[in-house]
Amino acid sequence: MSPPSSAVRSLSFLFVAISLSCSLAFASESDHKYQPDDPVTLWVNKVGPYNNPQETYNYYSLPFCRPPGSAAHKWGGLGEVLGGNELIDSQIEIKFQKNVAKSTICPLELDEAKVKHFKDAIENSYWFEFFMDDLPLWGFVGELHPDKNSDSSKHVLYTHKTINVKYNKDQIIHVNLSQESPKPLETGRILDMTYSVNWISTNITFARRFDVYLDYPFFEHQIHWFSIFNSFMMVIFLTGLVSMILMRTLRNDYAKYAREDDDLETLERDVSEESGWKLVHGDVFRPPRNLVVLSAVVGTGAQLSLLVLLVILLAIVGTLYVGRGAIVTTFIVCYALTSFISGYVSGGMYSRHGGKSWIKSMILTASLFPFMCFGIGFVLNTIAIFYGSLAAIPFGTIVVVFVIWAFISFPLALLGTVVGRNWSGAPNNPCRVKTIPRPIPEKKWYLTPSVVSLMGGLLPFGSIFIEMYFVFTSFWNYKVYYVYGFMLLVFLILIIVTVCVTIVGTYFLLNAENYHWQWTSFFSAASTAVYVYLYSIYYYYVKTKMSGFFQTSFYFGYTLMFCLGLGILCGAVGYLGSNLFVRRIYRNIKCD
Repeated sequence: MSPPSSAVRSLSFLFVAISLSCSLAFASESDHKYQPDDPVTLWVNKVGPYNNPQETYNYYSLPFCRPPGSAAHKWGGLGEVLGGNELIDSQIEIKFQKNVAKSTICPLELDEAKVKHFKDAIENSYWFEFFMDDLPLWGFVGELHPDKNSDSSKHVLYTHKTINVKYNKDQIIHVNLSQESPKPLETGRILDMTYSVNWISTNITFARRFDVYLDYPFFEHQIHWFSIFNSFMMVIFLTGLVSMILMRTLRNDYAKYAREDDDLETLERDVSEESGWKLVHGDVFRPPRNLVVLSAVVGTGAQLSLLVLLVILLAIVGTLYVGRGAIVTTFIVCYALTSFISGYVSGGMYSRHGGKSWIKSMILTASLFPFMCFGIGFVLNTIAIFYGSLAAIPFGTIVVVFVIWAFISFPLALLGTVVGRNWSGAPNNPCRVKTIPRPIPEKKWYLTPSVVSLMGGLLPFGSIFIEMYFVFTSFWNYKVYYVYGFMLLVFLILIIVTVCVTIVGTYFLLNAENYHWQWTSFFSAASTAVYVYLYSIYYYYVKTKMSGFFQTSFYFGYTLMFCLGLGILCGAVGYLGSNLFVRRIYRNIKCD
């Protein structure tokens, strides 16, 4: 695939250009309405090992009969290209409502190289994917049959494809592919590759045609409902616990701290016993170390929080799971458009703490997460190019993604930084920061920032643990994730649990007279991603049958990208929640 053609394809998506050379079949497919005897295009897409979902190749990388001449390609949206789809016109003659008896696609002459290629594919359980009217069809290349004359198995190739199409009036509702006539692979043999088409009328409406691809028993199982209920009860327990313990403790502290008319003996006793979070009021609002980095990750996390919420809502309203790559396209576009939020939050935070390196702060905020993803994607793309896989992102698509970032996301982030600096950048600390930092006393091991940070992610991970199983299964095991209502509830539960747990951790840290709460609150929430990544390792070895360097690198690379985003999101939520809590408790004490 040459870079110029890739660039043309991707740019045509970006500007929604319509080719003048579209055929009648393409026009019919675009509005999903046909007249009797209208041509219907069967698109071949990809082929690859069934156990390795990302290891996919061009359908004609296997020695199937290629259509004569230059076959038409169907270029989809940005998300479809990033998803590794390449639709090619099979040029198999299919007409709307016209049954086709057994007809020959082509004679396939087997030589030694083709036999070896097919045998390798069958041994690795290669499957293929077709599309008709934007509906997928799947099948296996062949299978291993026991050989009666020996202890080994013989490789057989399916040579006949039966396509059953259900239609309602002038629209295609469902397509199904069955394969027959397995023939042994023998060098020098000629196999007739054949097909047949059956058209069946149905009363199913066009709006319900995608329901057959949704696994209702799996996603709406009782365990899924129970996990939501369990997480919801965790939220009630945590919020109640935080309110009861912290408010009671703080109320007693306030009452004791505010007494002014006690006798001298009582006052001296209270002063001698005074300890904990009140003693660090002169240091608690001291600017954190690496302020530029913390501002950037908090701003990026705030943007990702809004982004995830927005994409989930769009998925619920617009049923984005129906379209190929629609979720990815929506994510990229929404990320670019919400970049203002990252700049605004980061700029305001950086200004409130007296930051001076504005250029560095703006650039880091705008490029931190995209460039982390680009670094991981560059490594994975290099591996995909080496293997010749469709998972390799074409150069033109990379250019389009860069243009979206450079001309939409980056300027919006810079604008947000300027606005945040001027609108919310004024210092408003309840307590004045002392000139000399207070020494931090040694405390028990479980009150150290590292332990608080590591333990902080356990409960948030517990609240999303079951949902992670469903998300991982849908992404790595060919299931369509459609229960975005569940995801919305779990996301809101995650936010609440993260805030509550981080506030508790911050309170314990301040009571230990450790005023370095900013990074601790961030890492305490971000550690949720560490547990998700550890779970992904378990899932890989126990729940999947993936193998090979290609699939392993893509699995852990994609999961790392996801966990980085999740960690930044949770960390920002934890920091912002703790920041509100800290300002609230120090607002009512004497800070002289």
